[in-house]
Amino acid sequence: MHYISGKKIIFSVLLCFAVAYSSEAQAGKNDNYNYRDFQRKAYYFGLTLGINSSDFHLDRSKRFIGNDDVQVTEAISGVGFNLNMIANLKLGEYFDFRFLPGFTFSERQLQYIGSDTGLNVIESLESVYFEMPFHVRFKSAPYHDKRLFVVAGLKYNYDVASNSATKKTVLKFSPHDFLYEVGVGMQFFYPYFIFSPEIKFSRGITNTLIYDNGLPQSSVLENVVSQYFTISFHFEG
Repeated sequence: MHYISGKKIIFSVLLCFAVAYSSEAQAGKNDNYNYRDFQRKAYYFGLTLGINSSDFHLDRSKRFIGNDDVQVTEAISGVGFNLNMIANLKLGEYFDFRFLPGFTFSERQLQYIGSDTGLNVIESLESVYFEMPFHVRFKSAPYHDKRLFVVAGLKYNYDVASNSATKKTVLKFSPHDFLYEVGVGMQFFYPYFIFSPEIKFSRGITNTLIYDNGLPQSSVLENVVSQYFTISFHFEG
């Protein structure tokens, strides 16, 4: 089901690219007419809506080998969504500095299997992150009110649901998370706003697992980092 959902997400974003490109091409406007209006602004603001697929990258510990209690530990991805504000500062003709504070809603699962103990548990991990991404964006030269871009940066996440009384899981994770992000996208300049679909990959650079050596599910893991695949739709002006 997650594979089918991923195919639908990719098809949807490609369709949005095609529709936006087609509508701009049919508008018949002068070359870079709308782009020149936005170039007069040193900064602007906006809103981001996005959907994400999130999971964990797991590194097993030495205790995983020959362990009878837990013989398989796997991460299962889930689908969530993002809502962010945008503050964009121009750094010359081709670079931007961007700050996108907001919230990420994600759901992931961990599966534990032990052949000797009969253990077969799938545990859902629902998180609500307040996030603070800082990005640098490099943009191509404009062409017919469109331009490509690449983006890279760092992000800090805090799980505001980590202390919730309803969040009872076997493994415990730190509410703090630091990630790097890379992505690509395209800007479409319209008379009153800029529409920018973007595809982005995020990977944790810190271990979020809180160890418990007395817990088999924890002792077989060495490192647990978050990773996300996000499709975002930026509206700026």
